[in-house]
Amino acid sequence: MKKALIVSNQTDMIYSPETIERIGEKVNLLAPPKRDDVLKTDPDLLSEAEIIMSGWGGPRLDEAFFKGSPQLKAFFYGAGSLRGLVTDTCWERELVICSAWEMNAIPVAEFALAQIILALKQVFICSREMCEQRTHFIPSTKRIHGTYRATVGLISLGAIGKRLSRRLQTLDVKVLAYDPFASEDDAAELGLELTDLDSIFREADVVSLHTPWLEETENMIQGRHFRMMKADAAFINTARGAVVDEAAMIEALNERPDLFALLDVTHPEHPAKDSPLWSMKNVFLTPHIAGSQGRECLRMGDAMCDELERYLQGEPLLYQIDGQKFARMA
Repeated sequence: MKKALIVSNQTDMIYSPETIERIGEKVNLLAPPKRDDVLKTDPDLLSEAEIIMSGWGGPRLDEAFFKGSPQLKAFFYGAGSLRGLVTDTCWERELVICSAWEMNAIPVAEFALAQIILALKQVFICSREMCEQRTHFIPSTKRIHGTYRATVGLISLGAIGKRLSRRLQTLDVKVLAYDPFASEDDAAELGLELTDLDSIFREADVVSLHTPWLEETENMIQGRHFRMMKADAAFINTARGAVVDEAAMIEALNERPDLFALLDVTHPEHPAKDSPLWSMKNVFLTPHIAGSQGRECLRMGDAMCDELERYLQGEPLLYQIDGQKFARMA
């Protein structure tokens, strides 16, 4: 049996006792789960490991780590983003890397779908006005779109955008999408129409952002995009705050109180104490909870356990990451 370690500061969140038992049936676990400082605390164990099961709080896979783990052949990451962990050395060493990013996309797509429906019902505005006026008579009900024949705009069709677009097929909505890497075949399979970024903001009743935070995507969404939105439209961000020019967004939302922004992410996280976002009536903040929470995290550990089994049996891997794919991931 191949020798393996579980290395993560969040092992209990990601790998249930049952899943750890399953892993132990497939490989020789050299020790109970270790933390990310395993290179310093348990160098002898690490030097034997051929496989590492990991997750949030995993080790940084740099040259020093590889020197301490000369037998390492595969790394299974039971979480989403690998930013901060993966280095170019991984590709030079031809390390097999698998990530549960597809599993983490599931709750984000679910969260975004819920926000889209609530936004089209003007739930957040109606709730605020109801509480302020202490009555069921809400003048803004005339502005409620509902889902029927609404237009939803998606920005980026990665794992989350694709899952969300499939879920939107259950509604009577028109879906527009902007993604420079998507093809017409992708659009046909997902039941949507590809268009440019400006058209997304001009035509959609709700715009949902799913673009990864990369150097080339910083401040991609500008103030002018908000100013061109339809009356009473909504903007949802479950991606990363840095993709949006936040100061310009705040300025535009102040100019356009009919617009509404639902922000699960900001830049920085959380907003500065004096940020206008805390008190703006047309902004609804949540604390970066769209991704896996609670029991949802166990789905990612289970997925990596399944992937480990495929790896050991020499079967095609479902969630392997290479350098090219990594460059486009959040």
